[in-house]
Amino acid sequence: MYKCLGGICMAGSLPRVYKQQLYREPGLLSEADRRIEGLIRIYTESFGSSNEIRIFSAPGRTEIGGNHTDHQQGCVLAAAISIDALAAAAPNGKNVINVKSEGYPDVVVSLDSLAPRAEERGNSAAMVRGAAEYLANSGWSVGGFDCVLQNKVPGGSGLSSSAAFEVLIGTIINGIFNDGRISPLEIAKAGQYAENMHFGKPCGLMDQTASAVGGVVSIDFEDPISPKVERILFDISKYGYALCVIDTGVYHHDLVDAYASIPSEMHSVASYFGKSKLREVPRSDFYKALPSMAGRISDRALLRAMHFFEDSDRAVLEADALREGDIDRFLALVNESGRSSWMLLQNIYPDKAGTEQPAALALAYCDHLLGGRGACRIHGGGFAGTIQAFVPLDILDRLKQDIEKVTGEGSCTVLSIREIGAAEIISFE
Repeated sequence: MYKCLGGICMAGSLPRVYKQQLYREPGLLSEADRRIEGLIRIYTESFGSSNEIRIFSAPGRTEIGGNHTDHQQGCVLAAAISIDALAAAAPNGKNVINVKSEGYPDVVVSLDSLAPRAEERGNSAAMVRGAAEYLANSGWSVGGFDCVLQNKVPGGSGLSSSAAFEVLIGTIINGIFNDGRISPLEIAKAGQYAENMHFGKPCGLMDQTASAVGGVVSIDFEDPISPKVERILFDISKYGYALCVIDTGVYHHDLVDAYASIPSEMHSVASYFGKSKLREVPRSDFYKALPSMAGRISDRALLRAMHFFEDSDRAVLEADALREGDIDRFLALVNESGRSSWMLLQNIYPDKAGTEQPAALALAYCDHLLGGRGACRIHGGGFAGTIQAFVPLDILDRLKQDIEKVTGEGSCTVLSIREIGAAEIISFE
């Protein structure tokens, strides 16, 4: 029934892997054993014993290039990371999905009606119902299951805990009810639909795609229905650098309006040209019309449009640099992207931040600590205060120690890139 490709067992499009293939870093495998054992124990306590329990995993993601370009059908560069959401799940023979998630209220979603519900907006039930609705409307089988879930991707960290959750729910439905035949891209679209139409956040498709596909992925969203997705083999450590994210402790639960303002303002510029997305507007036409748009469209909207044109192209150049192994060019482009996000996109802090600007302070200090080496930039959607840094290995320990004096103990996390995206774990006993 299953075939193995490159050491990864595949059933249709869903990777079925041994846990050793996902958790390769020191300590992660033993931690995974404890997590799986705990999930099964809680499942049994909550739903009773079952010989149909299966284990599924979906990783968080780190955005490398193309900051806020995906929702305008631009280009991005992202990667799945070793921190993941993990679940024990089994069919329940009912028309209801039950999710027990560590640290969150229990979710109960009836499949009798999958239309968006106002009372679920902004919570986990909206993501579950939305993913189920998208897959059901796409002709896939959706049934009831019981699930115990632990999401190790920290919320508000910029590593997309929500995408990991959405992709995990879609992956469970894929594995249990569809023999793994749903493609990673369709699982990603189900997550985006859930976030846009049910949860109420107008996100693009980058986060879910990176989580579902795995590895370093270059994505061109010119055709949003069938974006071009290319995996790039790249190990930053082989070039003498570590990938870090630094959490400044500002969370994005009340920043929906700040996030929504970016696609809204970019749309206002596209609308000037009779288009719905900036990707449809030639760059030369934009700059030629800039003098006439000034005063008619907000300055910030025009600056954000400038960022789109530059950073979408920059993401392509970053991918080229990785393919060629040109680490110096890659890091220079990351620094350029960071400056553009700060100066043009302006997603370092929301309007109401006032004098409290922890992400800006952390960026400035990190740049000082790097001393002209490596690179740093705002990470992900921004606003919430997570920054990303490519740090030379010979100064990693010192930089981590020094930056945490400002951002707090444990705030700097060293990441590794996970080559496998959403998957089912086999032989987990």
